[in-house]
Amino acid sequence: MHDCPVILTIAGSDSGGGAGIQADLKTFAMLGGYGASVITALTAQNTVAVSGIHPVPPDFVIQQYQAVTSDMNVRAAKTGMLFSAEIIKALGQVLAQRSFPLVVDPVCVAQSGTRLLEESAVAALARNIFPLADLLTPNLPEAELFAGMRIKNAQDICEAAERLLALGPKAVLIKGGHMDSPASTDWYVTPGQKAIPLMQTRVDTKNLHGTGCTLSAAITAHLGLGLDMLVAVRRAQHFLHAALRASYSVGAGGGSPNHAVPLVKEQARLGLLRDLADAGLALSQLPRFARLIPEVRTNFALALPFAASNDDVAAFSGRITCTRRGEVILAGGPEFGASSHMARVVLAARKVNPRLSCALNIICNEATVGAVKRAGLTAAHFSRAEEPELDREMEGGTMDWGTITALERHKTPGSVDAVIDAGGVGKEPMIRLLAADTRDMLGKVRRILDIL
Repeated sequence: MHDCPVILTIAGSDSGGGAGIQADLKTFAMLGGYGASVITALTAQNTVAVSGIHPVPPDFVIQQYQAVTSDMNVRAAKTGMLFSAEIIKALGQVLAQRSFPLVVDPVCVAQSGTRLLEESAVAALARNIFPLADLLTPNLPEAELFAGMRIKNAQDICEAAERLLALGPKAVLIKGGHMDSPASTDWYVTPGQKAIPLMQTRVDTKNLHGTGCTLSAAITAHLGLGLDMLVAVRRAQHFLHAALRASYSVGAGGGSPNHAVPLVKEQARLGLLRDLADAGLALSQLPRFARLIPEVRTNFALALPFAASNDDVAAFSGRITCTRRGEVILAGGPEFGASSHMARVVLAARKVNPRLSCALNIICNEATVGAVKRAGLTAAHFSRAEEPELDREMEGGTMDWGTITALERHKTPGSVDAVIDAGGVGKEPMIRLLAADTRDMLGKVRRILDIL
């Protein structure tokens, strides 16, 4: 029988479904846990506002907790909205007897601005719950409140973290989403150790409702699965980042992360490999396609929805090659992670134009460059002579830098069909075609061949 760890959330209910126990339970399920809950308050809310809060009597909060823990082997738990000093004090007594790790998300204010923690409960939370936390996960405003100081820079964050550690938690993760900076950096601090900055690229979305709940829930789930704390934090960051990139709007206000993104990607895997295999076969049967294959050979890369890494991009494991007689050979079938270079091209291109999903490299010479232009395809260029040394020294770094540079410098980045790389010392010139899907790519290749 499959062992599914029980993960417990102690938090408020969000009728809008984006935060609170709803976000927690979705996250637990997506990461392989069995979610159980202790509801501390009911809220009437949507994407715009919280219109009402109905706290659960403290004795019934405890009754829920005892019902769950007396029957189920809870592996990890988190707290979210606790609302009142009475609930906090009651929970503090039972949580002090637990045998599993506890993540404390000190929820104070909703995304819409409504207070979710009574002013009289602030001191009670710090006194009764913080000392029990294996990890405390405040955002910047919460860190400022409990540390009693303003936070303007990284030095302030380190000072605030030390003050929070003095309140008793074993570790603190100060979330940097509220910082005005190009990257979103969370700071992980443990007693006697330097703060560790954990950076993520920012996701340009207004759908931020429930991000704190989702992150703390993902950390809790990973702890329940047996991971060490810092590893659990990093895995949780990656999960939230992917969920934000796949976020959706469901109302007039800010929507929520897409907690189902791992399922969406997993369901797409088998179909994507079939699509790529069919497209590769179609390419191999195109008359004269061998003329487009460069010396380093061709590869055709196709990315999953919301692809985040090379492992989310499939390509042909042995590339696409040809004989001297012009017979095209698909050397190996489609596999995820089969071509790091072409995966980098797709992932880099998607940062500028998210509708792109595939890339194909072809020979670059006067004839093919001319055919690309005469076929009505839009080309962008980059020169390796301008490449920063850091990118040049990193394996595959040219693919990232060159693709993004070419697209961003073009007057209409969203219209670019081909990136032309003039090559360099020991580097073959190359044209890398970009397309929204395999059908789009095959159409572009046919247009080029028709011109040739």
